Amino acid sequence: MLAIALAAVCIAAEAASADPSISAKRAEAERVNGELTRLEASLGRAQNAYEQATVKLRAIDHNLTINRIALHAARINLHKSQVALEQRLVVIYTSRDDQTTLSVLLGATSIDDLVNRIETVQSVSSQDVAVMNQVIGFKHEVTIHERALVREHRDQARLVRQRAAAKARISSQLARQRRLLASVKGEIAHLVAAQRARQLALARQAQARLAALQEQQLLSPSSNGIGVTAVTPDGVSVAPPSQYTGVVGIAMQYLGVPYVWGGESPSGFDCSGFVAYVYAQVGVSLPHYTGAQWNAGVPVSAGDLEPGDLVFFDGLGHVGIYIGDNEFIHAPHTGDVVKISSLSEAWYAATYDGARRITG
Repeated sequence: MLAIALAAVCIAAEAASADPSISAKRAEAERVNGELTRLEASLGRAQNAYEQATVKLRAIDHNLTINRIALHAARINLHKSQVALEQRLVVIYTSRDDQTTLSVLLGATSIDDLVNRIETVQSVSSQDVAVMNQVIGFKHEVTIHERALVREHRDQARLVRQRAAAKARISSQLARQRRLLASVKGEIAHLVAAQRARQLALARQAQARLAALQEQQLLSPSSNGIGVTAVTPDGVSVAPPSQYTGVVGIAMQYLGVPYVWGGESPSGFDCSGFVAYVYAQVGVSLPHYTGAQWNAGVPVSAGDLEPGDLVFFDGLGHVGIYIGDNEFIHAPHTGDVVKISSLSEAWYAATYDGARRITG
């Protein structure tokens, strides 16, 4: 239970210690990416609505074409029917041949024949009138349908234009967001590259300091004695000189290794896992939790820090290895890598708990 609590504290502390500029840009990229996702979904809906409106407009165009063909045919048939009826009426009332009404009546041979002849004339005339009326009715219906289709076509064309404009507007917004995301990613890459260059410079400086310190230790061995805690005249305990300055060189081999929660290998470290792994390379077994690591060493004041000392932050929520010149190396947080930071940085200075020196 304690381990889980300490790990949770470590995550919160590490998140707070993120590089503010890179973290802010990554947050901006995440926001822009979310907006892109929303716009892409909107574009999909707009595209679908535009296609549906366009399909309906094509159907209306097709119906208009068919209706206009039918109207043209109706006009032709109406004209033919009118001409035929006029011609028949002229023939019936003016012609002198045997097909006129008068000749039909005079040519009857009996009352029944007369009745049949009259009915035939009337039937022919009624059929002509009925056909013409049908043509007129059809032409009227087709004309009304055409007007309705024209109105529907006008409305649908307006809808298609609106849907096309909406699609174009979303596409334009998408293009702007994509350019913004590319710009933010470019800034992040620039910041990361600058940070990497700074880390390499810090690593070179730390290596030079370490080499100088080791040379000094060889030439001037400490008089306090390794592993012995000294006590000043006023009774204040003083930690013995560090015997593990060499862990700094080991730790620096893992600069750039990604942070992995619970990680304790070169494939990924969390803060205490990194410290435990580095010290294990010199034969020192440390627990994988910051609180236990605090208890594994002896106190050392900020003014007496030496390379290899453990520095703690945020209520023992985070730990790193001091490398000299007010700097330390650590595995900061999710999304970051093993890197060098300064004790003077705002968050670390504000949350500094103290340091411990490993003596055994």
